[in-house]
Amino acid sequence: MDLRLPLTSIGLGLVLLISGGCSPCDENKQASLEERTRQFEASLDAIQDPKLKDAVSDLGGSLLLLERAQGKLASKPIDTEYGEDSLALLKHYPTPQALVDTYVNGLFVLRKPSSSDYLTDLQPVFPFSFDMPAQFPFPHGLEWQSVTLSNNKVIPFQPEWSETDPGIQLSPSSSNLTSPDDLTVTYPFIEGLEVDNKNQPQPVSLLGKLEVIAPSRVLTFELSKADIGKPRQDGNIRLTLLSLEKNVAEIELNNSSPLPEEANDTSLNPLLTQARDSTGQILSRSGSINESAAQIAFYQQQLAEMQKQKSWSDDFEKQLENEQKAFEQQHTNHYAKVYFNGVVEKLEVAVLDFAQASVTRKDLDLPVHRFDRSTTDKNVQPLPMPVVVYDDQAANYLKGAQLDEETLKKSVTINQSVEDASAMRIEFSHPRTFNDELLGSEFSTGDTPLTFFTQNDKGQRGEPIELPDEAFEIDPLRGIITYDLNLFPETPAYAVGSIPLFLASIKKDSISTRQLPKGLELKGNALIVDQKLFPADAWRFYAKDDNGQYLKEILATSHTASADGPALFDVHYFYGQPSQLESYTRSDLETVEYGFEVKLEKSESAPPAS
Repeated sequence: MDLRLPLTSIGLGLVLLISGGCSPCDENKQASLEERTRQFEASLDAIQDPKLKDAVSDLGGSLLLLERAQGKLASKPIDTEYGEDSLALLKHYPTPQALVDTYVNGLFVLRKPSSSDYLTDLQPVFPFSFDMPAQFPFPHGLEWQSVTLSNNKVIPFQPEWSETDPGIQLSPSSSNLTSPDDLTVTYPFIEGLEVDNKNQPQPVSLLGKLEVIAPSRVLTFELSKADIGKPRQDGNIRLTLLSLEKNVAEIELNNSSPLPEEANDTSLNPLLTQARDSTGQILSRSGSINESAAQIAFYQQQLAEMQKQKSWSDDFEKQLENEQKAFEQQHTNHYAKVYFNGVVEKLEVAVLDFAQASVTRKDLDLPVHRFDRSTTDKNVQPLPMPVVVYDDQAANYLKGAQLDEETLKKSVTINQSVEDASAMRIEFSHPRTFNDELLGSEFSTGDTPLTFFTQNDKGQRGEPIELPDEAFEIDPLRGIITYDLNLFPETPAYAVGSIPLFLASIKKDSISTRQLPKGLELKGNALIVDQKLFPADAWRFYAKDDNGQYLKEILATSHTASADGPALFDVHYFYGQPSQLESYTRSDLETVEYGFEVKLEKSESAPPAS
């Protein structure tokens, strides 16, 4: 939950909603907030002027939402949860501009498979993920303009698909909630006319404009409780740790140099913050509040002024704007209160200095590539990439190659589903690791004993219940037990037995790309893997460059002899030139018996006990 109240838009950005238990005091505060919310909503009914009503509703609603978020973040239990290094991306490139160049020059477009003859989906592929923690850290904007088809026709971009437009259209994909830059080329549908997509003019290139604002420099600071109240100065940058409690830090940043017009944006975030606990591991963030007490007081003052008005006027709007400018001139500091999932030992802050920021603008004319996950094409299609991007999650993920039995057992969680008495479920699951990738497909589940028990007068496990075979079913590969209470002569209270877990023995080797064994071939940034000698069922390959860093994989394709035939070879494409490979192969597969005693949850729809 990262919240800010930019005056230009008077709104709140919610990134993550927090849920957690509340103390009696918190419940009282929540009740008070709900009552004030009802009073505020009722007061809106008395406002007749539509424009004034909208302004009061937006700002007042935002302030109430901010207060609700503050309460949830403050009352959330401190449960330790680790995350990834969100600052790693900044460490790989010598200058901010080098990072921008990588982002701009590493963008390309894929044509995605479609089951419809009337739709062709286009996916812009960015060298950096837009999901945290690897979010591209600099302000950027992307504007699509048109797509050029194979018949040289240019189709302009339109913000949404139109039912009344009879021609070919280019608009955002219907899945744009998760992939906001994906596009769809829509061909006209003619009732009763069979259309073959292959005969439609195909997208050849995508045109657009890209703009990125790069800070002049990135400064990094390490802070602890000893730094509270002691400003850290570096030229025009002054960073102050205001407070550091168990799981929350307050930071204030002052940049004494004026920002250029391009970077003078209230949504600009010059602070990137992460924390480590006493183990040295990075804690995940639970959210942040980016409004200081002075800012919130100012918004509340403006809301009070709005509520005194009878109608909205140009003069009143100008008054608000002048008050806003005066406030911003007096309060140039950037504030952040950041919450973490765990107790903070050390704080790491990256400051983006946007004084003397540079703006990169580029007109895009991107060819549309097609790389299907599975293809019968025997030729290796090149995908040259002029940039290097590292996989910062690989090292931690590959630790799963050394997973042991005890760690695997400790990671298991047990969940129950009790909505349907005829299909009660017990599910055993564990976080997916690299070990799971190399389990293969041939499993020996062994015995899966299971006995249900009643509960005795002392509330403990009682007698075993004799059951017909059809009363329960065990799916050992999925780790799911399903049972039908209607077939139980007595109400079960406990389930005791074992479920199989699977653990691969994985062998790791290093291979120089200068001396590749038979079955491996490198063509530029593409690694070709013979599936007869190195089947994907048992092998994985990770690439490193001359710097010893793991390269990020762009995509992979599997080449087969026929549509339903076995794979002949796989091709893996990387951002950068591999100079060394790490191979991981399954040498053995062990079945681990996970013994359990589960206290059964009761179903409201359960039949009465006999």
